[in-house]
Amino acid sequence: MAELLTEKKNIGSLFNRIAGHYDTLNHLLSAGIDRRWRRKAVKGMPAGGEWLDVAVGTADLTLEILRQDKARRITAVDLSEGMMQIGREKVAKAGLADRVDFLPADCQHLPFAERRFHSITCAFGVRNFQHLDEGLREMYRVMEPGGELMILELSYPGNRLVRTVYDFYFTRILPWIGGLLSHDKKAYRYLNNSVKHFLWGRALCDRIAAAGFTGVAFTPLTLGICTVYRARKEG
Repeated sequence: MAELLTEKKNIGSLFNRIAGHYDTLNHLLSAGIDRRWRRKAVKGMPAGGEWLDVAVGTADLTLEILRQDKARRITAVDLSEGMMQIGREKVAKAGLADRVDFLPADCQHLPFAERRFHSITCAFGVRNFQHLDEGLREMYRVMEPGGELMILELSYPGNRLVRTVYDFYFTRILPWIGGLLSHDKKAYRYLNNSVKHFLWGRALCDRIAAAGFTGVAFTPLTLGICTVYRARKEG
């Protein structure tokens, strides 16, 4: 756990190291299922207004939001400039650069006024927050009343057999393949541990509610290896 906390303090540097391989490995190691998770998560969001995409990474979720025409404009923030640079290139290639503003920012200290954004999203990022509750409170602060929060995050299956297989893959296979292709086995050991030691399901819902959100609900995807969380900020 001490190593995990140390890595979270330097999370921007960690993702800068693997940025060039991140998309390829992400899609390979998830067998492409991550694309379906994003489509499903975004499909359930109401359309309209300006959105904030927290821990944007390489902008896969931002692009899905724009493909489904859910947001008029998106502000995308992350601590890793390397990941965002790849995201900028992908957004520009899709001809959507005029609808996205990329900004380096700490998700726990967002540089925005209160009630700035209509809706807020975060895909595979909250488990990397050094202080989860601070990050959730910041998202609540900058959201308009009536807005919606969507968090997509990896989780652990409830079924014992599926969980055993999943744990073996995450502990043994993923760090080996990730290290082999990216030459940074340490980073992929962190990604494994960041999931293994994080909250999911009702426990994460309770933390989201504690930040002020209402109507908090979660839906497991693909046998529970990923979960989508939804919540609102009352008007």
